[in-house]
Amino acid sequence: MRVAVPFGKSKIYTGIVFNVHTEAPSAYEAKEIHQILDEVPVVNQIQLELWQWIAKYYMCTLGDVMRAALPGAFVLESETVVTKSSVKKLDESSLKDDEFLIYEALHHQSSLKIHDISGILDKKNVLPVIKRLIEKEAITVEEEVYEKYKPKLVRYVKLHANFSSEDALQDLLDKLSRAPKQRDVIMTLFSLSATTKKPVKVSDLSGESGASSQIIKTLIDKDILEDYFIQTDRVQYSGDENEASKTLNEHQEAALKAIKTAFNNNHVTLLHGVTSSGKTEIYVKLIEDVIQKGQQVLYLLPEIALTAQLVNRLQNYFGEKVAIFHSKYSAHERVEVWNNVLNNASKAQIVLGARSSIFLPFSDLGLIIVDEEHEQSFKQFDPAPRYHARDTAVVLASMHKANTLLGSATPSLESYFNAKQGKYGLVELMYRYNNVLMPDIELVDIKDKLKRKRMKGHFSDRLIEEMTEVLAEGQQIILFQNRRGFSPIVECNTCGHSPQCPNCDVSLTYHQYRNQLRCHYCGYNMAMLQDCMACGSPDLDNKGFGTEQIEEEVKILFPEAKVARMDLDTTRGKYGYEKIITALEQQEIDILVGTQMLTKGLDFRNVRLVGIMNADNMLNFPDFRAHERSFQLMVQVSGRAGRTEKRGKVLIQTYNPYHNILQQVSTNNYMEMFKEQMNDRYNFKYPPVYKQIKITLKHKDYNRVEAASIWFAKSLRQFFGEAVLGPESPPIARIRNQFHKNILVKIPKKQSLSKTKEAIIKINNSFLSIKDFRSVKVILNVDNF
Repeated sequence: MRVAVPFGKSKIYTGIVFNVHTEAPSAYEAKEIHQILDEVPVVNQIQLELWQWIAKYYMCTLGDVMRAALPGAFVLESETVVTKSSVKKLDESSLKDDEFLIYEALHHQSSLKIHDISGILDKKNVLPVIKRLIEKEAITVEEEVYEKYKPKLVRYVKLHANFSSEDALQDLLDKLSRAPKQRDVIMTLFSLSATTKKPVKVSDLSGESGASSQIIKTLIDKDILEDYFIQTDRVQYSGDENEASKTLNEHQEAALKAIKTAFNNNHVTLLHGVTSSGKTEIYVKLIEDVIQKGQQVLYLLPEIALTAQLVNRLQNYFGEKVAIFHSKYSAHERVEVWNNVLNNASKAQIVLGARSSIFLPFSDLGLIIVDEEHEQSFKQFDPAPRYHARDTAVVLASMHKANTLLGSATPSLESYFNAKQGKYGLVELMYRYNNVLMPDIELVDIKDKLKRKRMKGHFSDRLIEEMTEVLAEGQQIILFQNRRGFSPIVECNTCGHSPQCPNCDVSLTYHQYRNQLRCHYCGYNMAMLQDCMACGSPDLDNKGFGTEQIEEEVKILFPEAKVARMDLDTTRGKYGYEKIITALEQQEIDILVGTQMLTKGLDFRNVRLVGIMNADNMLNFPDFRAHERSFQLMVQVSGRAGRTEKRGKVLIQTYNPYHNILQQVSTNNYMEMFKEQMNDRYNFKYPPVYKQIKITLKHKDYNRVEAASIWFAKSLRQFFGEAVLGPESPPIARIRNQFHKNILVKIPKKQSLSKTKEAIIKINNSFLSIKDFRSVKVILNVDNF
């Protein structure tokens, strides 16, 4: 259970009782516990075991893990801020005296810290009072609140099905000759649908025909026209509350059988299914089995954006049983989900969530699904615990004696390696749903196109050709560029100076929509320069290109098309993602320009063409996984094309079309890529062959970090010799006025991991006892990739 404990004279912290014993501490006088906050335990035994594993494996403290695991509302501290709840008018007579005092104080002051409250009530222990107030919904604990998104529905019209034959249509037009306005509407509908080849919106129809919405309503009432919405069709195929899941095709059936057999031998199985092969439907079948046994299911997704799309799908099959958990939910909702899972309530038998949902208090877990298991977003980088949700999920499942299914079109090398070694089961699904062909991938050599002057801005003639064709057919296009902003470097043509960030070692990126230069690391910004800061020349040039610039060029090249952009800047708001995804589904957008958010397994029906603006940035990134990542990114992005009857097309623009990875993407050859990359990993001793621990030191004084990192590396070398790389400055050596130094420890398979970690912790402890180094921040990151 949670208890409140005193620290120092006035501070109160919330902690969790980990162990009850009878040996009194000899080194200090034990203090009384302030009070117990719960009637029943909020954390169960298996969770505590998992916490210990995380703390040990990822080299952090149990407290770090607890902070990450418990919803914010559970760990009240004297620094916590409370505000008045805006939910409803409260019946003030229901409050006790002390509660009323706080409630009233919040009328005069917008927010209070907990130690302010203990001042108002003149007593140390105010947590129970706050807890009661939160339960009565009189106050809330400060958090970002995430409301559920209700998409605006767009009304479309079409001719009623009764009039599909020629004769019926002739009759109708004769009948309507007495109502010329209604007849005009029908004629306009024909001409509109003929010219745009897209569903016709009610608003467009009344605008074009000059008819009032009343006339259209009359026609709908007469059953001559019918109106419909596109938004819902992707989920609800029927009006029933919970529909039966779809029947699988033979390839899916075979895969499902294979998974079930694999689970008999290996509790972890990797499902390698190409994009759009219907993996979700297989998951649904597996979930059904587990739920019939009354067990819980955890469905992990890399991105909050994906949850929006999947929630609808799953709620359709399982209704109430689906609960969602991620960091954008309000404290209230998260506590609610936590309690539902703890009590194994029917409301939370299926939990759909981002990486933090592995910390929920499951009591009887039957299956964990990790979808898109290769995603980087499963790894947490800051703050500690720096855990990887996929690996932690495997451990959690084994504690519950449950099964884990990892799914991906482009598995990470380590998972595929484990499957090949027989550690995991492996099931392959090589056919797309409905036997749609894999998209046709064409590499465009822009070096050659530039020579022949065939480029318009950043678009090759081939790309413009294909785009024109797709737009003429009323289909949609996605353009992918892995950089936001307008241009990453602004350079003076006279003296070559480019504006840098004062806090970091990076040049400032030009953002056109705000006309400012911004740093993508620390958020520093300044107005766009009129002339050069160094020599005063007004001749400034943009180098490189980001999504904003592509968006602008598209608007010039295709003035009629509706263009939208999806990157960090446009999805900042609460519903940023959903708005754009909904607009694309409802075909309000013809061309979507975006960064890697687009690659995450989203499912769009009408996208026929995907353009990758420049494949080279990703391939030349200084990271040992650059090639693997680029392969995954490009295959995933091309997987968004042609998901229904017609085959999609992908154009990849590159300066080097003969690059191995690009050739492998264009033939969709995962095995080749795997073999080639694994060779490199063996030769250069990288994961999954060797394990890695990365140690980062940060400090604002360069010399101190330098000295500290040299000392640290020297000490490590006494233990591990050649296996230590560094200390080395990262590509961006200074971020937020902190200088960084990295040391990499490579651990061969035979070397004991726990012994290695003990040695590192020992070195770290002696490091902290050196007076000069005490202020240097050390970050230990296990499996840092």
